[in-house]
Amino acid sequence: MCAYGNVQVSAQAMRAMFERDIDVFHFSYGGWLLGMTTGLPSKNVMLRIRQTTTAARGEITAPRRMIAGKIRNCRVLLRRNGGNVVTRVVGQLAELAGQAETAKGAAELLGIEGVAARLYFQAFPTLVSNGAGLPGPAFTGLRNRRPPADAVNCLLSFCYGLLTKEIMAACLAVGFDPYVGLLHRPRFGRPALVLDLAEEFRPLLADSTVLTLVNNREVSRADFLVRAGAVTLTAAGRKAVIQAWERRMRSEIRHPLFGYVVSYRRALELQSRILAGHLLGELADYEPRVTR
Repeated sequence: MCAYGNVQVSAQAMRAMFERDIDVFHFSYGGWLLGMTTGLPSKNVMLRIRQTTTAARGEITAPRRMIAGKIRNCRVLLRRNGGNVVTRVVGQLAELAGQAETAKGAAELLGIEGVAARLYFQAFPTLVSNGAGLPGPAFTGLRNRRPPADAVNCLLSFCYGLLTKEIMAACLAVGFDPYVGLLHRPRFGRPALVLDLAEEFRPLLADSTVLTLVNNREVSRADFLVRAGAVTLTAAGRKAVIQAWERRMRSEIRHPLFGYVVSYRRALELQSRILAGHLLGELADYEPRVTR
């Protein structure tokens, strides 16, 4: 359950949600995740021990696959929607995905991811076909945040916040400590493992939702506020984004590893379980969720 702004939840409702393992995520009006209300922690203590040990050793076997999966998903999004204009970038991303799988350390892996992200977002404006109805330049090819300086960055930040919430719930359901990351370094208040798992799903869920919103004209100039160079969503704009996000999360895919049809929301939980299986030695490799 997601509560935006000053929403009150009764004690009776909270108890009913605890009994059903439903977490409550509290957001600001602007979409920032402020906190969550949840029931008892997971009993999967062995998973948390293995997670902490792997993080302390600096092992990047799984993060290599995560970043390679993210780069390949970015490449597919560009290839499907960018045409011949992005052919060169698509080739560069293919090379970077291969380099990510053989990176020798976290610093090298983060450097590869940074180069891939820069190339990807430089090409991203070619995918935005109906940006004229948005305030100012819709997107300049530079990723910026806190605060976002254009409408597309505003939408990306909001959707990344929604993705963080979804993966946080999946991590807690499986039994992970969401603050102990394998690639992203832990720091106060940073859900590092959530950010690790989010990488391969950013283009699949968040970026694709933003393109749908803009190119199908589901948001317009009236859905944004521009103040002092910062762009934020209005209440109506947030509603439009959440509706598009829920459509995307409910859409179904055939899972490549298990072979049955699942929603993207269920796929996030399965991906957390795949990581858990890898860390516990039940799976030889971590398999990222990669589209074709």
